[in-house]
Amino acid sequence: MLPSQSPSTVLPRIRGIVPPMVTPLKGQDGLDHPGLERLISNQIEAGVAGLFVLGTTGEGPSLSYRLRYELVERTCELVAGRIPVLVGVTDTSIEEALELSRFAQGVGARAVVAAPPYYFSVGQIEVGNFLFRIAEQSPLPLFVYNMPSCVKLSLSFETVERLTTHKNICGLKDSSGDIDAYRKLLELRQVRPDWTFLIGPEHLTAESVIMGGDGGVNGGANLYPQLFVNLFHAAERRDQAAMDRLQADVVRLGRLYNVLGDGPSGYLRGLKSALAVTGVCSDQLAPPFSAVTEQDRSKVSEVLSSIAIDFIPAVNALTE
Repeated sequence: MLPSQSPSTVLPRIRGIVPPMVTPLKGQDGLDHPGLERLISNQIEAGVAGLFVLGTTGEGPSLSYRLRYELVERTCELVAGRIPVLVGVTDTSIEEALELSRFAQGVGARAVVAAPPYYFSVGQIEVGNFLFRIAEQSPLPLFVYNMPSCVKLSLSFETVERLTTHKNICGLKDSSGDIDAYRKLLELRQVRPDWTFLIGPEHLTAESVIMGGDGGVNGGANLYPQLFVNLFHAAERRDQAAMDRLQADVVRLGRLYNVLGDGPSGYLRGLKSALAVTGVCSDQLAPPFSAVTEQDRSKVSEVLSSIAIDFIPAVNALTE
């Protein structure tokens, strides 16, 4: 029997850009509070459709549980219900995922997001059962998170199709980078018209919207939220000239993600360094990623100058 949902827990479809927010850090286990305020203010000012905290870009699995709870609570305080806050609860322990889900509901988050558990190799049936159990007991709607590069398993179409049968599962965030597989997944809207379908890789956002997706969870929106919001709207209205211009900016922005290394480390170090260079927040990273140096910041400054994307300056912190 599928669980019922009260009106307070039902999440309407989200359409637009939902930045996977970086976690501004102060030291190894503290928050850069002024930086967090500026970051959130910039996102809301640009017109994003929501915020996703404790995802890959937010270094969620690397943060202490204490810090995760602090980040969720402070983010919800700062957002103050203006846009939905989605909280990453990916964990190898269902109990930890559910405990954070309950806390997130209590402080005002609107949904939780869970990828398959990592460490142990599991099959599609086990992953489906795991996500079903979270959905069954979570007080908030659940987004399924397909992130094969991090958890070493890609959710199959059949698994996602099975997950559509649970009323407390409200959508999918797909970061596989497989646009053909994403197109196939969009067929599931026929059985779940209420689902939100979001794509991760930012260079695919416009294409995904044109084929029927609801928007993007794009890391670059931490730095240039207006760029991605404008790209979404251009794709929504099928404005090819605007899409071509904005897509060129997105492609140029990609240079930032490998100037300080390859893979997740290079992406996060480049992005966080750019946020520090532009005065938004600290570029401290959680272990195991290595610290950003002054030489790194100089490289990033050069890239930002060369890609010449208009930057919306950080607004004043919400509180001093």
